[in-house]
Amino acid sequence: MIRHKLVVLLFVISVSFGVESFGREYEVISPNKNLRLKIDVGQKILYSLGYKSQQLLKPSPISLTLSGNRILGANPEVLQVKRRSIDEQIIPPVRIKSKVIADKFNEISIEFKGGFGLIFRAYDDGVAYRFVTDINGEIVIVTEEATFNFADNHAIYFPEEESFQTHSEREYKYLKLSTISDKMMCCVPALVEVQNGPKVLITEADLENYPGLYLRGGNNDSLYGKFPAFALADKARNDRDVPVTKRADFIAKTNGRRSYPWRVLIVAEKDGDLIENQIVYKLAKPLQLEDTSWIKPGKVAWDWWNANNLYGVDFKAGVNTETYKYYIDFAAKYGIEYIILDEGWYVLGDLMKIVEGMDMEELFRYAKSKNVGIIPWVIWKTLDDQLTEAMDQFEKWGAKGLKVDFMQRDDQWMVNYYHKIAKETARRHMLVDFHGSFKPTGLRRAYPNVITREGLRGLENSKWGNAANPEYNVTIPFIRMVAGPMDFTPGAMINAQQSNFQPIFNRPMSMGTRCHQLAMYVVYESPLQMLADSPSNYLRESECMEFLAKVPTVWDETKVLDAKVADYVLVARKNGAEWYVGAMTDWTGRELTVDFSFLGPGRHTIDIYKDGINADRIGNDFKKENKKISARDKMKIKLAPGGGWAAIIK
Repeated sequence: MIRHKLVVLLFVISVSFGVESFGREYEVISPNKNLRLKIDVGQKILYSLGYKSQQLLKPSPISLTLSGNRILGANPEVLQVKRRSIDEQIIPPVRIKSKVIADKFNEISIEFKGGFGLIFRAYDDGVAYRFVTDINGEIVIVTEEATFNFADNHAIYFPEEESFQTHSEREYKYLKLSTISDKMMCCVPALVEVQNGPKVLITEADLENYPGLYLRGGNNDSLYGKFPAFALADKARNDRDVPVTKRADFIAKTNGRRSYPWRVLIVAEKDGDLIENQIVYKLAKPLQLEDTSWIKPGKVAWDWWNANNLYGVDFKAGVNTETYKYYIDFAAKYGIEYIILDEGWYVLGDLMKIVEGMDMEELFRYAKSKNVGIIPWVIWKTLDDQLTEAMDQFEKWGAKGLKVDFMQRDDQWMVNYYHKIAKETARRHMLVDFHGSFKPTGLRRAYPNVITREGLRGLENSKWGNAANPEYNVTIPFIRMVAGPMDFTPGAMINAQQSNFQPIFNRPMSMGTRCHQLAMYVVYESPLQMLADSPSNYLRESECMEFLAKVPTVWDETKVLDAKVADYVLVARKNGAEWYVGAMTDWTGRELTVDFSFLGPGRHTIDIYKDGINADRIGNDFKKENKKISARDKMKIKLAPGGGWAAIIK
């Protein structure tokens, strides 16, 4: 990663204070002056947040409790205060929203007596804070007090969890803060809808060697941090489910000289600002790899969702060499970079035992001859048990990456597992796609080979239920996707409206229209983007494949043209000289206006994929059109219920 430093101003105030420091107030203001983060150091450390003239958070206490009832934040004494202002550019080796990321913020660092400190940072579109400690040896963190005292009884999109054993694939319940009890818990990101004000998204960044953040309520206007306790023992139920059976009375054991995860509050005046936000990436640990030239984003032909439903072939489709050669041929025909070998290629529980009918050496040889990479799927526990020999085998075969699945936890040990796999795969020049995972917290900045992850209800849910419905689909870009790329696995070619949708495990379909699926390739961010349906289905959809073969998975520029959380989204993204536009709606059909003022001068050709006139009854119905447009034009587009619209502009 290259950082271009434009302006760096460093102000240092170094003053020694004793008990008289009680009652001191500090403030850090965003560069555009809209966000004001206040820190009150009295008997406790409190922070509060204002946006323009509106109070978002009332004074909220924060602290770390160590073993021996040592509370970092109780009766604090300030030793030193430092301030700095940064205005830089980050050039990400794997771009998601843009090829250049502006990194501009004001910061205050407060050092306290007792070997700890706090860093508070204010961007124009959010604020964050983190603890640091400078204590000799190993320390035990009993708990962390993270409080979010909102100024009123706002609404929240609350992804409620039942336990810490979770895939983070939750429904976003729309609740009032006061209705959330201390027995209720959600994962993050969670989105608060401030009355007559901005949206506030709570999440975390730079999570390492520490448990993940959850939120609980208190039947008031506040949310409180909650963390999975340190795992003392776990027990495998099968090859993939390994729940914790015994937990300690603390959340982490760690080196006393370190920084802790950022607690992040993203503030968005317009809903679309959430999609453009890149704070999690900016707060993450910088690039740890010297060479990233081998990291290749791209699209992936995926086998599992479509249950290998090939037809018109002269072999028995299934988990066998002939089937995957067919996937490779399909990928090669359309310039698709990868295929995945999902569940079934190895005997569960042993990565070194290949199932009958799979000739791995021949398959990898054939893929290489067609310039298609292979990404095997693995269960995390089996991989961990056989790490060295399995990774040696993958490297010998020439695997381009791994899809690692079913972690279902984010206690300290499991968080460290992600880092271990990120490093091990990077060392062998392999990508990694985490499924059964918690939300992203910026690991992809340090290790850009961590190319995408799940941690949401993806298209797979349509095989057994209706969770991946259009309303959910236009909610996640504003919440889950703000944290980082999401492997939703789009691309269904059998599309249904509410009245005729059926969850059929081995013959799946999607909820919503064909163009709803196509638009996901523009709206949803994932540098490794799946084509979930059967190659046989794609091969009979030549017009759709013209779009799917061409649409990129990384972007030079992103502009949200119109958006409303849980209702609709309209996004334009640029790659090279071309723009791509995607629009999606919930179950409400609607008209939107595309303003093409983002285009450069001159006339442009636009290929349009829009819902057909009967898409409100038959989800597969779509129409392709070709027109000429300019930056002066505006176009009304009509979306069917559960509909979409996609376009390529050249």
